[in-house]
Amino acid sequence: MTAAYSKQDIIAELTVPIAEIAKCYPTQRSVIMPALYLAQETYGFLDETAYRAISEILEVPEIWVFELASFYTLYKNKNIGKYNLQLCTNVPCMLRGAYDLFAHLQTRLGINKGETSKDGLFTLTAVECIGSCDVSPAMMVNDTYYTNLSKERVDKLLDQLSQADTDPLTGNEQ
Repeated sequence: MTAAYSKQDIIAELTVPIAEIAKCYPTQRSVIMPALYLAQETYGFLDETAYRAISEILEVPEIWVFELASFYTLYKNKNIGKYNLQLCTNVPCMLRGAYDLFAHLQTRLGINKGETSKDGLFTLTAVECIGSCDVSPAMMVNDTYYTNLSKERVDKLLDQLSQADTDPLTGNEQ
């Protein structure tokens, strides 16, 4: 996937903010994750161009950047929908119906795991754990947790998100 930015764009735009972030960490290697997050917030997703730029800014081996970016699910290597649906499928959620909910989401949205709906609103992913075992099944929509889910609650949420010009939880314009 080719991004709409170049390595030089990233270096020019993010060197100063990454240097500020680096002041809070003991080593350059420790700055990789927040630098990746900043690049993703700025450009929407990360690819090899971003990895190389961050490697150069931090003066660390590119493989260190790639290892972290490819390990954690919070880093996206392609554009995603407006709403990133991350349904937990770990054991507690699975035992309380997460697999059925995942199948329901796929049918309702007409997409498979890792795909984005045709309208660009929803990207569906399965994640290993979001730390909400006591209120499972659970799903994150962007940075917001939804717990004790059922098909009915998921449908209501999708309806709200599909029709909203505002966030259904905060009431803020999007």
